[in-house]
Amino acid sequence: MKSRRLWTLIAALGLAGAAHAAGPVLVIHAGAGVLRKDMPPAREKAIRAALTQALLAGYAELKAGKPSVDAVAAALVVLEDDPLFNAGRGSVFTHAGTLEMDAAIMDGYTLRAGSVAAVAHVKNPILLAKAVMDDSPHVMLVGAGAEAFARSHGLAMEDDAWFRTEERWQQLQRALKEDAAGKPHADQATAKHFGTVGAVALDLDGHLAAGTSTGGMNDKMPGRVGDSPIIGAGTYANSGCAVSGTGWGEFYMRTVAAHAICMRVTQLRMPIARAAAEVINQEIPAMGGNGGAIALDDRGHIAIPFNTDGMFRGWIDGTGQPHVAIFGDEDDGTGELLPAPAPDDAATDH
Repeated sequence: MKSRRLWTLIAALGLAGAAHAAGPVLVIHAGAGVLRKDMPPAREKAIRAALTQALLAGYAELKAGKPSVDAVAAALVVLEDDPLFNAGRGSVFTHAGTLEMDAAIMDGYTLRAGSVAAVAHVKNPILLAKAVMDDSPHVMLVGAGAEAFARSHGLAMEDDAWFRTEERWQQLQRALKEDAAGKPHADQATAKHFGTVGAVALDLDGHLAAGTSTGGMNDKMPGRVGDSPIIGAGTYANSGCAVSGTGWGEFYMRTVAAHAICMRVTQLRMPIARAAAEVINQEIPAMGGNGGAIALDDRGHIAIPFNTDGMFRGWIDGTGQPHVAIFGDEDDGTGELLPAPAPDDAATDH
C-alpha cells in the first residue's frame, strides 16, 4: 500500500519525530492509583508480566501490518482476560453485587467508533465494542440490547461465576460495611474510583486508534456508566491523536478529557505531552478529580500523565522492546523520548 511505503520511508529517514525508531507504536495502561504498600512482590511480578504480554499481543498485530484498531483490541483482550485488572474477568461489583462492564474503541483514521455499557456476560467487552463499530449502524449499545447483539454475532459469553473473583467480592463487602456505617471508603481503588484498562496505537500506515475497557467503580449504583465508553471522554482518536483515560470518570466526562487533549494537539498544534498534562494534571484536579491517561500522536510521541501514586503502564515501538512501569517514581522510559516542551513551542513542535 502506497501510504504504508511512504510512512515507512519517512520513519526510516528519521522524519517521523524524535521519539521513536521506525515502526509502529503501542501504549497501554491498566489503571491509576496503585500504591507501593499494596503491591506484594508476587503480585507486582504478575502485573508486569501481564502488561508485557498485552504489549506483545498488540505489537504482533502492528508488525503484521494490521490496522491500529486490531492492535488495540488484541492488547485489551489480554488485560480483560486477566483477573488482576478491573475489566472483563476481575471486574468490580455494583452496590447490588452485580457486574456491569463498559468498553469503547475508536478508529482515528475514519472517526468510526463503537462502545458498549452495562454488559454482564460478554467475555471481552472490547470485542463487542469493535463489533458495534464494524457491524452496526450505531456507536453505542447498552445492557440487554448489547448482549443480544453480542450473541447474534457469535462473541464469547460467560456466566457470572467466570467473571467473579474473591478479591473483588471482598472489596465490595468492605465497601458495603463502610456504607452502612456512614464511613468513607478506606480502600484506595474504591475511594478514588480507579480501575480501567486502555490502549492507543499507531500502525504502519500512520493511523491511530484508542480503546478502553472497565468494570467501573466498586460499589457503584447499578446503571452507572463512567467515561470509558463515552466517545470523547475516556476514549478518543482522530488523525493526529489518540487517548485512553483512567480515573474518576465523572470528571473525565465533565471535561470531555480525551477529546480536549486531542483538540489541543490537532487544532492548537500543542505538543502532546503538554496537551495531556494540561487536562489530566490541571483541569481535572482543579475540579476535584484525579487519574491518568495515555496519549499518542501521529509522529509516535507518547505522553503518560497521571496525578496518583502510580499507574500500570507500558509501551512498545518499532524496536520491539516492551517497557512497563507501575510506580510514580519509576522511570517508564518516556522522559528520554519526549523532553518537557519549552513554554513557547506550542505552535511549532508538531
